[in-house]
Formats: sequence, C-alpha cells, structure tokens
Amino acid sequence: MAAAASSEEAVKAAKVLMVGAGGIGCELLKTLALSGFSDIHIIDLDTIEVSNLNRQFLFRQSHVGQSKAKVARDAVLKFRPNINITPYHANVKDSKFNVEFFKQFNVVLNGLDNLDARRHVNRLCLAAEVPLVESGTTGFLGQVTVHVKGKTECYECQPKPVPKSYPVCTITSTPSKFVHCIVWAKDLLFAKLFGDKNQDNDLNVRSNDDSSSKTDVFERNVDEDLPQYAQRIYDHVFGYNIETALANEETWKNRKKPYPIYIRDALPEDAVQRNGSSRDHKNEEHEPSAMVSLGLRNPQEIWSLADNSRVFLEALKLFFEKREKEIGNLIFDKDDQLAVEFVTAAANIRASSFGIPPHSLFEAKGVAGNIVHAVATTNAIIAGLIVIEAIKVLKGDYQNYRMTYCLEHPSRKMLLMPVEPFEPNKSCYVCSETPLVLEVNTKTTKLREVIDKVIKSKLGMNLPLVMVGATLVFEDGEGLEPDEAANYALNLEKVLVELPAPVVNDTKLTVEDFQQELKCSINIKHRDEFDEEKEPDGMVLAGWSGPVDKQVTSNGDKRSVPSSSSADDVDSTAEVLSVKPGMKRKLNEILESQENFDALQNKSDVGSSSAQVVEDDDDDDDIVMLDEDPKQGKKKRLQ
Repeated sequence: MAAAASSEEAVKAAKVLMVGAGGIGCELLKTLALSGFSDIHIIDLDTIEVSNLNRQFLFRQSHVGQSKAKVARDAVLKFRPNINITPYHANVKDSKFNVEFFKQFNVVLNGLDNLDARRHVNRLCLAAEVPLVESGTTGFLGQVTVHVKGKTECYECQPKPVPKSYPVCTITSTPSKFVHCIVWAKDLLFAKLFGDKNQDNDLNVRSNDDSSSKTDVFERNVDEDLPQYAQRIYDHVFGYNIETALANEETWKNRKKPYPIYIRDALPEDAVQRNGSSRDHKNEEHEPSAMVSLGLRNPQEIWSLADNSRVFLEALKLFFEKREKEIGNLIFDKDDQLAVEFVTAAANIRASSFGIPPHSLFEAKGVAGNIVHAVATTNAIIAGLIVIEAIKVLKGDYQNYRMTYCLEHPSRKMLLMPVEPFEPNKSCYVCSETPLVLEVNTKTTKLREVIDKVIKSKLGMNLPLVMVGATLVFEDGEGLEPDEAANYALNLEKVLVELPAPVVNDTKLTVEDFQQELKCSINIKHRDEFDEEKEPDGMVLAGWSGPVDKQVTSNGDKRSVPSSSSADDVDSTAEVLSVKPGMKRKLNEILESQENFDALQNKSDVGSSSAQVVEDDDDDDDIVMLDEDPKQGKKKRLQ
C-alpha cells in the first residue's frame, strides 16, 4: 500500500512534457490521463492527415488539417475534464523551448519520428538535468529506454541508425536497384528543377546543342512554353545523359548497358500534344495532381513507360502552372502528392532505361519516404511501458529502471524483453565531452562543407559556433551584426587552411551550440585522399555515434531493422539492443559504487526479477531472460 500511495502522490505532483502527439503520442496522452497525471504539456509541429486516422485514435475525419497537439488535448479533456493539458503547435527545436523551459518539468517523454529532434531533446534534457524516457516503434518492433544524467547512458551514447546513403557515382551513372532511381529522382532531379538553385548538384547540366549559349540546360528559355520545356528536360535526363554515360565504354565492360529514352520513343507526337488536356475539373479545386489530370486513379497500379512519361510531363507542367511561387524553395516531401507523382514517374523511366523493374506509386512512396507501416497495438504497448518507466523515474526508483524491447515474434513465449540500463559511455561526446577526431583534406575542403556535413548533419547542432583556438571563425543565429554575418559568410567559402586562424593538421576546433548548451572539441587530422565509394563525404569523423546496421534476434533468426529516421507510417524508429560484452556495467553496480550500498544487491541472486545483460568474453551479444515462470527465478539466455 505504501508503494502504491507513493506512486499516486508522485503522479499527481508531476509536471510532464510530452514531445510528439502522433501514433505513440495519442496512446501516451490517453494513458497518462487515465493514470492520474494532471499537468501535461505537449509539443508537436504536425497537423492531422487522413493517413493518421487508422492508428491515431484521438483524431477524426473532421480534424484533418488541424494541429495534432491541440486536437489531442481537446479529445482527452472530454473524458478527463479536470486535468491541465497545455498544447504547443510548434517545433521542439524553436528557441522558446530552451533549457530554462525544460527545467520546469519532472520528466520528459519522447514520441518522436526523427533522429534529429530526438538528439535535440536529449541534449536539452542533459543540460536541464531532467530525466528522459525515450521510445520508438517500427511495425511490430518497439522499445522504451530511460536516460538520467550521470546514472544511465544518454540517448546518444550508442550508435543510432540513419537513412542509408549511396555513392554519388552509383546514383548518377550505374544504378542497379530501384532505390537508386528514387534517390536520383528525389535528391538530384527534383532538387535541381524545383529546389535551391545554388545547391551543389551532380546532374549533368550541359546540353548537346553546341549552338546554345546556356551553361545550364535546366534553365528555361524566355520564349519557351511549358510543354516544350518539359520535353526538353525529359530528352536531356533520360536520353542525352544516358548516351553520354554510354560513351565511357570502360564502365559497361562488366555491366548491362542502359538504353537512352527520348520522348519520341515513349509517346507518339499527338499524345504529347494533348497530354493532360482532358483534365478532370475537380483538379482545379484541390491540390494539383498529375494522376487526376490524366485519369489515373489506382496508386497501386504499375504504370507503363508511356503512362510514366505522361505523368512526368504533366507533373512538371503543374508545378510551373500551379505552384510557381514555391519553385526554388521546394524540398521533397512524401506527403506532397504532386512531388511523389513526379519522383515516381522519373524513377520509373530511369529504371526502364537500366532494366530495373518499375514500381507503383504506392511502392515508390514507401521507398522515397522510408515508410514502414505502423501497428496501432505496438504503439499502445509502448505507451504503457513509457508510463511505467515514468512513474519509476518520478519515485526515484533507480534500481528498477528498465529498457524494454518489444519483439515481433515471441521468444520463450515472451514478447517483451526487459534489460537493465547501462552506465554513461565515457567516449560519448555529448554527455562525456570526449574530443572527436576529423580526418579531412585541409587544403581543399571548405568550412561550409565541415559545418554542413559534420557539425550540422552528423553532430546535430542547429546554430553552431566554431572557434579555432581563440578565434571565432563562424557563428549562426539571430542577433548578428550585418558586418559580422557578412564576414562569417565569407569564411564559409574559404578552404580550412585559408581561414583567419588556419586549420591544419593537429588543429583543435571548438564547436558549441548555445541553444542546446552543447560544447565539443574536434581534433583535425590532415589527409590527402579519400575513397569516393566508401568515404563519399571526403572526410571521416571518429568518436561519434555513427550509423549502424541493426538486427533483432527473435526465435533464433536475425532480421534487418529499417534504418529510417523519419517516416509517414513509422511513429518512431525502433531501436534494437546492441551491446558489446565487457563494455558496460549495470546501473545498480554504478549506484553501489557511488552510494556505498552494503551488498543488498547481490549479483548472484538468481531470484532477482530483472533481466540483465551478460558480460562475457565471446563475440555474441547475449541477453539474459527470465524463464516463463518468474517464480522459479531461473534466467535464460535469448539466443
């Protein structure tokens, strides 16, 4: 009874921050409210979409287009009207959600769907010294982990999966899989036509027309109508560029040659002229859609080369006719119907050229958006586990913290695998401030490349400040004087050795993000050459939690886990336990050494009800599991 009373008091007194009101978030908010929590704050940037309604049960058709955080609040208040729920329809990375904001909460509960936001919240929780309960689901897989500064590892102590990258030469010249065609269509062609014109792009922009004075074939001529422009782009990327690639015979000695596709090969001339002319009038009232214009209604149908060509031309035309103001600022979004149509058509045409089987729009969208369809039951299980761990955190019950992993298939009749948390990783640059090492060619690499590819992309800093010794070479953020901003902009385009404080071999960079209150050091090691295939960034960062191939062992079989960090039907990326034997101690061992416990926690007590990580000398990662009957107190290894 005393324990129950203590839990009830801790719950009633708690002020909780939820980040994310999607698949996990809806279940979590409902469970928090029904468990007695009375002061809950929710941050979510998203609005409700039709595709959310099959699993985010606080939302209805009438809510489509509205704020997830606000609608979730209103739905829960209908059955718990006396509690306080404060919604924020905003990005958790906004400056108002700073360390001081986080300090007001007793615990933070994450239900996010992308790695970048999770790292940001982790750093704010560390700076504010507020416990974090992290979670994620991918299909039938899920996990809940607890992170408390100084007592457990932080979210970034171990490597996390990130979307797979592919060598540029594979994407631009020798695709062999449909995903290569999707990456080409999304990250190169779509970005070149509709995105930032100043960004680097590996597409060939030179025309075969020697009489043309243009250096970039993607620029539209003043007197060129849209159909002419669309056909010219089609012929350039699917025809001329393929012919150019074929000229390098060495490339195709051991590969199947592609064949160039010109618009005249894919569509009769009269079909090109009338493409999209018999447009459904409903398309004028809703968001532009090439499928609607062409009368294509089934997203699961695999289009012919002719249909893909029609969709390509029509989608390009609709972007310029209906969304011209957005051109130059567009970034591919898997929820943008016209963008998905364009990318699907472009990828399929390129796939046809290289002898790769085409895919339906439904399938292509899944590939482009790294989509793994969510399971509502997994979200509900994970939400319940989050609340259980949150209550332990609020009670200060460190001994009973658990990282719990939800398996797709039972192992020894168990679907939930509890494991004791681990101590902080002493080599973690986030919570242990261990210096990083960057191998880079200091004579050819610009500061902009280091900031974009390393500091922002890999280290996840939003508004970085970079110092070389005592010299400030770059600062990002508001409040800069115009002359300062101009000076830093100039530094961005300088190679490292030409900065005001030259960066050479053994130089130490200090990088800081004031919003996250994160500071780390990077030791520079000069290196002349890099392998384009294995090291496409042209630099190598050591000492950070980079991407890993993760597998979950279930019933003795190993399955690959999708490494998507952002997805439509993925409510959060599930993380699978990855433990290096002999590298860590269990949390209760840390607490014993810190607090001089008097042998109350006997490591040989087989009656313990907790699952533990085994530390042994072999190469396998072994996890200790309870037998089916916990009363017997026998521990089993999950093979």
